[in-house]
Amino acid sequence: MKKINKVVLAFSGGLDTSVILKWLQDTYQCEVVTFTADIGQGEEVEPARAKAKQLGVKEIYIDDLREEFVRDFVFPMFRANTIYEGEYLLGTSIARPLIAKRQIEIAKETGADAVSHGATGKGNDQVRFELGYYALQPDIQVIAPWREWNLTSREKLLQYAEQHNIPVEMKKKTGSPYSMDANLLHISYEGRVLEDPAVEPEELMWRWSVSPEKAPDVPEYLDVEFRCGDVIALNGVELSPARVLEKLNTLGGKNGIGRLDLVENRYVGMKSRGCYETPGGSILLRAHRAMESITLDREVAHLKDDLMPRYAELIYNGYWWSPERRMLQVLIDASQERVNGWVRLKLYKGNITVVGRDSHTDSLFDPNIATFEDDAGAYNQRDAAGFIKLNALRLRIAAKRQR
Repeated sequence: MKKINKVVLAFSGGLDTSVILKWLQDTYQCEVVTFTADIGQGEEVEPARAKAKQLGVKEIYIDDLREEFVRDFVFPMFRANTIYEGEYLLGTSIARPLIAKRQIEIAKETGADAVSHGATGKGNDQVRFELGYYALQPDIQVIAPWREWNLTSREKLLQYAEQHNIPVEMKKKTGSPYSMDANLLHISYEGRVLEDPAVEPEELMWRWSVSPEKAPDVPEYLDVEFRCGDVIALNGVELSPARVLEKLNTLGGKNGIGRLDLVENRYVGMKSRGCYETPGGSILLRAHRAMESITLDREVAHLKDDLMPRYAELIYNGYWWSPERRMLQVLIDASQERVNGWVRLKLYKGNITVVGRDSHTDSLFDPNIATFEDDAGAYNQRDAAGFIKLNALRLRIAAKRQR
């Protein structure tokens, strides 16, 4: 075991990372610096400071990263209309590169020679964290306790906490039955009854949204304004990136929007069932595609759609800091220069319906050409005959050969 003098731990203050903190101190005989990121998980982060102090930590970092999270990670991802395997909006995946980035910054500030996380050896997060660490500081030492210790269950973690006088809330089995992860983009649920993909989730599990059946009986209209592909205002009120997502989460949750139950393919090889609430992200995706529908050239839009699954896979698998993701981002961002205007949505019982869109400066929609009425010669319909014959040429040759 290589000597470690100081380690920066991604610390939530919950059971897992509280046990990890003590385990690092005892196993590596090293100083631990704790880092707690506020990325909009909706829970108080200050209790993590008190917990760290109780466990003898001298250097404690608690950072509000909500604006940076949405501005520099969520919004760039949504410019690509990113969805993994046709459904998942990557709420957990997109948070990991930011946490890894800040951990490395703190390691440099404090002179730490190692970083540590609480991700298990079965999941994707270990890959996402560690690819980020190595991309940003190639010689950093990484400690992943779940791959080293023999504390392989919740019960063993609780026993360890009891033996070492580690203060842990809800030590008994009265805590949440689900493994949850939350940030401004989503909240996820895994484990317990969800491990059987045939079992319907309990209604009491959901925290951010009402069921569509209990959503208001009157639709709610929402105007979303874009500049260079990013939302800058809702219903005419300019908001910061984090406030945009907070407001969309509230509106979506109230109208039963954003629930998802899926089985996904993890990068480590297994299939995993999870449930997600992404009300704001669901609205953002629908609005952005509607805005692009009138401002993007056809071939640019189709090329983006071709590249999107690859881009989504890079983020899901933890390659945010890779050269290929950065390269794709340059292309995507260039496509957004003229994605400006507004979209009107109708939110109703779990549905998001686009009912209007316009761009006074960048629309490619020409009503004089698209009209079914007299276009005053703006479009010569006779031109279509030659266009069709040329495109049918290979089909006609093949048909003649077959005869």
